[in-house]
Amino acid sequence: MGLTYVTVILKAPGRPNGAAYEAVFLVDTGATDTLAPAAEMENIGVRAVGTTTYELADGTLQEYPFGLAQIEFMGEITAGRVILGPNDVEPILGITALESVGITIDPASRTLKRLPAIPLK
Repeated sequence: MGLTYVTVILKAPGRPNGAAYEAVFLVDTGATDTLAPAAEMENIGVRAVGTTTYELADGTLQEYPFGLAQIEFMGEITAGRVILGPNDVEPILGITALESVGITIDPASRTLKRLPAIPLK
């Protein structure tokens, strides 16, 4: 089964015309939050506001700081937690950002698809 990638732009909240981090992110429906390199987030003004313990793919637990950012992809804008990961980390777009704008992943084609409406029930 192939991997799915999407171009994502992250910005510090309240700075829509400010510095941005743009990269190709791996879409990971097993990840709740979005992950980006800490140095890149600091460069655009996204600062740590807390820490959370995350379970990694190998089952180990790791504590990471997180910040809040505006998240843009596929013509949509949302906001949410961004894990401030190691500087050599592959950026990951988590399921929370996808669901918040009504985008899902088609498991057969591994493509991102817009829902006809965002569930509000």
